[in-house]
Amino acid sequence: MSFGTLDRIDRMILAELAADGRMSNADLAQRVGLSPSPCWQRGRRLQERGIIRGYTALLDQEQLGASEIVMIDVILERHDEEVVETFGNTMQSMPEVLEVHLTSGEFDYLLKVAVEGTKGYEAFLREKLYKVRGIRHPRSSF
Repeated sequence: MSFGTLDRIDRMILAELAADGRMSNADLAQRVGLSPSPCWQRGRRLQERGIIRGYTALLDQEQLGASEIVMIDVILERHDEEVVETFGNTMQSMPEVLEVHLTSGEFDYLLKVAVEGTKGYEAFLREKLYKVRGIRHPRSSF
């Protein structure tokens, strides 16, 4: 299903839920101009079709002790299945890694990492990222 096949109400529901996934069905219905029952049915249909894949919480990294967000571009040594799989599995196991994006161009991946200041960043690089097999070159931006 493409975004173009959704009607105006479905798109409104998606926009409201993207802004606040914890919104009650009654509030959502009011915002999109429906009664609660049809609103709930539409939301359920969007979930069943896989358009809404789930709900998540946004965490305050500073309160969790990781106040700095660092973007790290990564080049892999090779792109064979073993290196890519090892890289992906290792990134999933690191709590500092918030997001991993496959990119095109000069770098292979873009990582979004949360650390506690420059000392935390240095420790993350030395103790974790530099030890990942298959990484040829990382470049960081704060």
